[in-house]
Amino acid sequence: MSAAREIVEQLAARTEAFCRAWFPNGRRVGNYWKMGDTTGAAGRSLAIRLRPAGGRAAGRWSDYATDEFGDLIDLIEMHKNCSKREAFNEARRFLGRPDPEPDRPSMLDGVVSGRSSDKTEAGRRLFSIGRPVGKTPAERYLRGRNISRFGSALAYHSRVYFRDADDQTRQLPALLAAITDNDGAITGCARTFLDVRNDALAPIEEPKRVLGRLYGNAIRFAGRPGSEDLVAGEGLETVLSVGSAFPLLSLAACLTANHLGLFDPPPQIRRLWIARDNGTAGENAAARLRARVEPMGMTVYELAPERDDFNSDLQEDGLMALRVRLTAAMRDCGIDPPEVLQR
Repeated sequence: MSAAREIVEQLAARTEAFCRAWFPNGRRVGNYWKMGDTTGAAGRSLAIRLRPAGGRAAGRWSDYATDEFGDLIDLIEMHKNCSKREAFNEARRFLGRPDPEPDRPSMLDGVVSGRSSDKTEAGRRLFSIGRPVGKTPAERYLRGRNISRFGSALAYHSRVYFRDADDQTRQLPALLAAITDNDGAITGCARTFLDVRNDALAPIEEPKRVLGRLYGNAIRFAGRPGSEDLVAGEGLETVLSVGSAFPLLSLAACLTANHLGLFDPPPQIRRLWIARDNGTAGENAAARLRARVEPMGMTVYELAPERDDFNSDLQEDGLMALRVRLTAAMRDCGIDPPEVLQR
């Protein structure tokens, strides 16, 4: 057995101890360690199998929000944003194994990664076959949440594949959203699976999922050409709620609190408005983003909802009340919202 394969199998045999040491914010649920994503944040979309079951090995994991999967070496690589070699070094340290001798062949020789390949192209293809959201269940879903801001970043498809909690492949209608980088290149596709009978989210585990690369990127909605203002927030519905109040303001939906903190704003932006959700996760994400972009010369302001997020405010209070509240919040920051932010 190769040294690399030994490490993979020894690490899998100690999966629970590894999870408790590396991802203390997760929790055990049956035979799985559940957490939010590869950062180890609290949540449940990423599941790591703790013991072999049904012919499936311990240490294998799946992230139902991103469709990524792999073994514990892959998880270390993604968590640390490091090379495969560095991930094996981390695994060796956890297992208490000595460093390899310098003149020995690489422990990576012959090892095939179990992680899914880059999903970027698959996300591009999926978005390309979507149709405009007008007069589709996707539009009904958004309007049912009092959202009136749309754009070319949105599409709809009636039969989109996903894996359910039993790892079976199924199809459901979905609202699609293009994830792009600062150059406008599509790096992935966000999928919001729908219950078309009730114009609501599909009753499945993790109805919102990402196919492709989200890190640093976002779903974007263009505002007035040449604008130096940008609103960045977590969920798509949250950001589109702010956009419904200010139809000419540029928007970026980062989809999760973690990715809001990792967002890379376009360099031409001078004022960044962080439309965070209420709660610790939203506050921490806003603080991380502020700490990253203020040294770049951007002025950062925070907008906080009355309830859990801005879509809840929009649904409860209506569009005009939300617009008045946001305008007042901007003025409290010392900024008189320019006319271009409104109709």
